[in-house]
Formats: sequence, C-alpha cells, structure tokens
Amino acid sequence: MGNTQLASVLEPKYWHLKTVLSEALDTEFAVGEVLPNERQLSARFGVARATLRQALEQLELEGRLQRRRGVGTTVAPPRLGVAVGTDHGQDRPGTDDDLWQPVDCVDAVPPAAVVRLLGSGSGETVHTVQRTRSAGGRVIAAELLYVPAAAVPGLSAIEPLAGAARARAVLREFRRLGLEGQDRAVELGSAGAEDAKQLDRLPGAPVLVVTTRHFAEGRTAAVGVATYRADTCRLTFGESGAVQVTPQGPDRRAS
Repeated sequence: MGNTQLASVLEPKYWHLKTVLSEALDTEFAVGEVLPNERQLSARFGVARATLRQALEQLELEGRLQRRRGVGTTVAPPRLGVAVGTDHGQDRPGTDDDLWQPVDCVDAVPPAAVVRLLGSGSGETVHTVQRTRSAGGRVIAAELLYVPAAAVPGLSAIEPLAGAARARAVLREFRRLGLEGQDRAVELGSAGAEDAKQLDRLPGAPVLVVTTRHFAEGRTAAVGVATYRADTCRLTFGESGAVQVTPQGPDRRAS
C-alpha cells in the first residue's frame, strides 16, 4: 500500500476507501496475511478510524477479510464453492450421501417462523436435530433440522439416547419418508452466539441463512435452517446436485 490520500469524491468516503483497500488486497497481500493496525491504516490513507472501520466491515461482509480472535484482521481465502442442488441424495437428510454430520438432538418448541412453515400448532415440540457441514478441515455451516413427530411415526425407544446417537435415530427414520422435493430461501443474516461458536466467528458476523422445506405426502415434513459462513462460502444453485469445494492454498493471492 502506498501513502495515497483520498481525493474528494461523490461516493461515501468509506466506500472509496474500500475500493482502494480491495485493490491492495489483490496485489500486495497474501491469503492469511495480517493487515496493519487501524492506527497505521488511518494514517496511511488520511481517514478517521470510523471511516476505516466502515470500509473494513464492508470488506469482511464481502468475504475479503476475516477477523480472527487473538490475531487481528487477515486476508481471507477465496470463498468455497458450495453447490446447493435439488432432488439429490446430498440434499436429503439421513441418506448415505448426506454431507451433514449429526451433533445433537433435543425436543423443543421451534421459533415462530418455523412453526408457520411446518403448519404445526404453537407450543408443540418437535425433534430438533443439530448438524454441521465441513470442508477443507473446518466447519463452514451449522443447521437446525426441525422434524415433527408426525413425520417419523415409526420412531421408538430413543428416550435413553442422547447427543449424536439420538440425532442419527431421528434421521434414520426420516430417511424412510418418500420425500417429494424441497424449496429454499436464502437471506443474509448475522451470527448469533451459538452459530458464532460453531463456525468460529465473532457474534454478529455476516452469515448466509438457507431455509429449506422438505415435502412428503403433500405436506411439509421438516424444515432445515442452515447458517453458512458468508466470508468463506459461495452458494450456487443448479441441476447437477454436485457439491464442489475448491479451497485454495495459503500461498494463493486473494481474488
């Protein structure tokens, strides 16, 4: 980075700074490299720290930077390409091709938004399966899969089970359903405390929230709410159904 001072521009000052910083990330910094501290960057670009923080936050939102506990702000690797297909085994919970790993399962009342999607009664508990998805040796997504008892009528003798064993029991019964398809909605969100812990992010970090409804026998059989790291994941939708993960080595420049 040079000692370029920002000229008077019509766009917001932090946005122009973001563009200048982004160009520097492309040419002067390697993936994983720690950026200079805020004081140094503010002096170099002749901006207030508040302006600098706005630019850094925007670059983090776009997946160009990562804030790492005990390290500082580092250049993020290119996003992982995670394809979210339709009507394939990788999208059907509990199948042999399922890419999600069960972690826990409890019976709990789902959030109001999930209750509406399930069409269940308010206050009714459902099997809530916690799962994670990994790529490149790190967790990139966490999911809560809400399965009403009516969707798994053959489930029995799970009361003594706990944790991942209980989750697997629910998924084994769920896979017996003849799922007819899914629909999905994707929105930008921020990581809550539990999601942040699982994804190794700070609370409030940007995430992609994918809500999936699984259909069977003309009704909603389950609802999954998956939280993906927005700084490392790029979701693609298509007919192939294949999941392509393309992690880059630490020697690659950010792109």
